[in-house]
Formats: sequence, structure tokens, C-alpha cells
Amino acid sequence: MAGTHRRTLSAWRLGVPRPTRGDLFAGVTVAAVVVPQSLAYAQLAGMPPERGLLAAVLPPIVAALLASSPYLQTGPVAITSLLTFGVLSTHATPGSERYVQLGIALAFVVGVARIALGLARGGVVAYLLSEPAMLGFVQGAALLICLSQVPTLVGVGAGGDGIVVEAARALEEPGSWSRSSIAIGVAALAAIVALRRLGPLVPGVLIVTVLGLLAGMVVDDIATVGPIDVALPAFDLEEMSSGPLTLYLSGLVIALVGFAEPAAIARTLATRERQRWDADQELVSQGAANVAAAVSGAFPVGGSFSRSSLNRAAGATTRLSGAVTGLAVLVALPFVGVLSDLPQAVLAAIVVLAAASLLRPLSLLRIVRFSLPQAVVCWGTLIATLAFSPDIAWAVLVGIGLALAVHLGREMSIDIDTIVNGDRLVFRPRGVMWFVSSSVVEDAFAAALAANPGVRRAEISLRGIGRMDLTGALALRRMLHDARSASLDVRIIDMPPRARRWTRSLIQSSDDPL
Repeated sequence: MAGTHRRTLSAWRLGVPRPTRGDLFAGVTVAAVVVPQSLAYAQLAGMPPERGLLAAVLPPIVAALLASSPYLQTGPVAITSLLTFGVLSTHATPGSERYVQLGIALAFVVGVARIALGLARGGVVAYLLSEPAMLGFVQGAALLICLSQVPTLVGVGAGGDGIVVEAARALEEPGSWSRSSIAIGVAALAAIVALRRLGPLVPGVLIVTVLGLLAGMVVDDIATVGPIDVALPAFDLEEMSSGPLTLYLSGLVIALVGFAEPAAIARTLATRERQRWDADQELVSQGAANVAAAVSGAFPVGGSFSRSSLNRAAGATTRLSGAVTGLAVLVALPFVGVLSDLPQAVLAAIVVLAAASLLRPLSLLRIVRFSLPQAVVCWGTLIATLAFSPDIAWAVLVGIGLALAVHLGREMSIDIDTIVNGDRLVFRPRGVMWFVSSSVVEDAFAAALAANPGVRRAEISLRGIGRMDLTGALALRRMLHDARSASLDVRIIDMPPRARRWTRSLIQSSDDPL
């Protein structure tokens, strides 16, 4: 059993499975949804609309060839798009040629980082961000995504003063609102919600996109997607190497936090189907997908929960359904020019509903009741996400730091019970005896002996010790040595099995072990 966690490339399921009818139907069904979504997420990322379409072609094909999950659909997603915008908008004007080139470079950095982590069996990074920190980050990111679409929904041109400021400014100027944008945006929101209730296989996004396209053709005073040029930009490594250092650091952060979403999706679906899932293999597949995104001139991609769930519900049985999706979008590329009249308000509605599905306000309140320290981690990460906007990647580091601080604070605390019965003292520490807490245990033991001068026998009970490191074992050895030097009969009782390896080599050794 121990060897099952030491998988190598030869153990991965790299053989290409044979596609089924379910894969073909599911892949085409998801493609019908991802085309309008890709335009919406490109808008969220600050990229030209065609970059979103390109992110939905080659990346899902490459990911499908290497993936561990048979259902995971890879392509442009909301949170990764927001992360992309946050990183790139501090270095270039959204939509500009320089911005696109930096987006390609960012996808390449994310891809290489994930491939390296996967080959090094670093799939554990999927669990690096604690649940409270992840909850706070996702809630903050989802809220920012919704706010970022406010100017588009009300038909007010956004500037470059930040997501929250631009949303507030748009809401403060009702005189400049576009009634057409508001009407189309609200109608799109209501229609998608209503169509979802008919069943997961109803292509609500596609239907609303077609209706919105018809509205855009007849309504003059409304912002539309505009010309869509799917020509590939040059993949220039020299151009990418000229990117700022912070671009590469941010790419590493996105590689880590952006993997949490597809990892959670794949793990959840694997559990439901009682199938094996390999985090390391998924890291490589997601990394290869991002390299493919860079080669095809797109921006960082990830796994989509909604599209993966749709993929499963539509009958997908192998990972090749993702490849079918990419091929279907590729076939559609020559015809996407008809979407140039699609109102941007429709895309904003698609983005808002995708982000709104991530909001869990009750969870933010419940976590306070369950654990105040973990609530601090959650709310601290949420506040950091809003404060760092638009470059929210750094809020992830705040969340990790808060989680570590809470963990260290808990590990540093150790409870000690001292019981005196006649000339016998029982000393019972409870907690983790490691380099941070070992001095506290030593001092408490010395204080207990000093407070009870009539004690002639001492028992140190280790039943409550969860873990013990080298420093803790050496501290315990000194406690025994000092007590015996004071002519006390001292011994250790209730030695836990995990601490017995220190007994002979360190604690009971007559010679200095170091």
C-alpha cells in the first residue's frame, strides 16, 4: 500500500482511451456553452474576445490527453481570468498588444510551473490553501468579479481606477446609464436563471446568447463585442523574457491557487464515481494546457466546475470529451464573426451568474460560530482579496500566512496538569512537544518541583503528547537528568508508540546523544 503514493509517469493512465457516443455528445454540448463563456471571460481578463475563444480550443485538447479525471473540462474560467487581469493590468493597458503578449507569457509561466510541480509529485499543493483561507479568497474574488461587471451592465465606460472604485462610480452616475444595456443585461440574467431550472442539459447560455445577438442587431445605442479576429499572435519567447519580474512571481502564485479549483472539481467527481484521481497527473495536464494556451496566443486557463458538471451530466465517460469540446470550438472559429454584434451586457450577465454561484454568505457567518481563529483566517483573506484588488494573487499569500500563524499559535499552546499525592508528583503535559513548546514544558516541570519540596517521586505522563520532535525529546531528557540530580525518583509513563523511537536513542541514553 505504501507504494501507491509513489506514482511515476509510467504509472499514469497516459494511453488514449477510445471515445464513446457519450463523449461526443457531451463535448459538443459543452462547446455550445464555452463559446459565449470564453468571450465573457476574455472580457473579464481584459483580453480581446478572440483570445478567449483560442483559450477554449487547444488547451482542452491537450489537457484531455494527459488528464486523470474523465470529466474535467479545461479552458477559460472566472477566477483565473480575474487573477490574470489583476496581474496584467498593473503592467499594460488592457486589450493592448503588450497586454496580450504579457498574457501569453503569464500562461506559459503558469504552465511550466504546474508541469514542474506535477513531475516532482507536488500535487500536495492542491491542499496548500486551507479551507477557511480558500473560502475567504473565493468569496472576495467572486464579489470582485460581480463588481467588475457593474459598469458594463449599466452601460457606463470603465476607467482604470480599480474594480471597486469603478463600480461605485458607475452606480453614482444614474444619469449616464444606458437603458438598453440595463434592459438586455437584466433580461439575460433572468433568462439564464429561468432556463437553468429546466435542467442541466438545457443550453441556457447559448439560448440567451442567440437572443442577445438578435437584440444587438436591432438596438443601436448599446456596446457590443465588436470585430473578432482569430489570427494567432507570434509566440515569442524573447518577448516573454522581457516581462517584469513580478509577472513571473505572480505566475507562480496563479499556478498554485488556480490549481485548487480544478483539483477540487476532479476530486469531487472522482469520489462520486468511486474512481481513482491523481493530483500529480492533473497538475501536469493543467500545466500542459496552459503551455498550449500560450502557444495558441491565449491567457491562463483552468478547470470549470459548471462545464465539468455539464460534461458529466451529458454522458461523458472518458477524458476525450474535453478534446471533443476543443475540436468543436475549432470548427466554430470561422463563424464566430457573427458574434461581433453580441451586446457586452449579455457577456456581463454570464460572468455575474458564474461568479454568483460561488458566493456563500452564510458560510462566512457560520465559520465564526465554529472557530473564531479560523474565522480570522477566512475574513482576513477576504479583506486582503478586496484590498489587493485588482492584483488579488497576493491575497493568497496572506491567507497562507494567516493559516500558518493560527496553526503555530495552536501548536505553541500546551496544557499541563500537575497532581501531588503525598510525596508523589504526576506531571501531565498535553499538546505537541516541539522546539517551540519544549521550553514551556521544562520550565513548568521545574516550577512544579520547586513548589513542592516534599516530593520524592515524579512521574511524567506522555499520554497527552500528540507529537514530539528532536528538541522536545532532548528537553525531556534534561528534565529526567535534572530531577535525578536532585535525588528524585523520576520515570516516564504512558509513552505513546510514536514517541518510543526516542526512548533508547535519546531519552534513556547515558551518553550525550549529540
